[in-house]
Amino acid sequence: MCIATPRTDVVLELLPRLQKAFPEIKVVGLYGGSEDRNTYGQLVISTTHQLYRYKEAFDTVIVDEVDAFPYSADATLQQAVKKSQKPQATTIYLTATPNPRLQYQAQTKKLPSVKIPARYHRHPLPVPVYRWIGNWKRTLKRKKLPQELLKWLEPRLQSQKPVLLFFPHIETMEEALPLFQQLHPHIESVHSEDPNRKEKVQKMRERKTPLLLTTTILERGVTFPNLDVAVLGAEERIFTESALVQIAGRVGRSADFPKGEIVFFHFGKTTEMVKAKKHIESMNRKAVKEGYIE
Repeated sequence: MCIATPRTDVVLELLPRLQKAFPEIKVVGLYGGSEDRNTYGQLVISTTHQLYRYKEAFDTVIVDEVDAFPYSADATLQQAVKKSQKPQATTIYLTATPNPRLQYQAQTKKLPSVKIPARYHRHPLPVPVYRWIGNWKRTLKRKKLPQELLKWLEPRLQSQKPVLLFFPHIETMEEALPLFQQLHPHIESVHSEDPNRKEKVQKMRERKTPLLLTTTILERGVTFPNLDVAVLGAEERIFTESALVQIAGRVGRSADFPKGEIVFFHFGKTTEMVKAKKHIESMNRKAVKEGYIE
């Protein structure tokens, strides 16, 4: 059996959790540079790119985050997943944000589907809050941090509550990093081209980093307990409904800490921001109606 996901970060997140959940079987993780690349396992957690190496190997393939880039936009990756399966294998698609094609297939019954509107701990999904911060780009160029953002961050840094802060662009984030490090020297940033990405995410997981600045590379597949999350420049084009829903989904994942705050700091509310909030609220209403949450 294989669980395939678009990103290495998700493999690294899932691997220890599944090894703990299934100690009686061999669980291996496959990604670029993985030490398990030549190891056999009954359960394989793999990036979709690694499936180029397989032919008719798996009875079941679960494609996690099926709407995520690059899998959703790469026909050769999709073919690699098919090639890795046995002729009569089962394919299961997982996502919190299905694209329009998958939604249509589910609505027309062309693709059997199950919608799960609540988390295992039976608490509602945290709903985003909008906060206007004016022309934040101009403020950063003046080598200052927006006051509204500062007011939100400072008590969290003082109480040592971990925070993820999402940026729309790598360049903006890297230019702003020294300003944040004036608040705390251990604040770091991470992005897709960062050679130390794995180590920085692990430091965040170990509570050694109080605030991690990130691009949308961490919008999916990572879990940090007792986390608050903010988006800086939520009006930017990269922050689609799907991206914002996924970002909000980083909050409240743990049964020990099922609540948390998700804030969209913006210089003008967008349709995508409104759609993301309505999406989450509709899931909570459905969960209440179906008895999944109180």
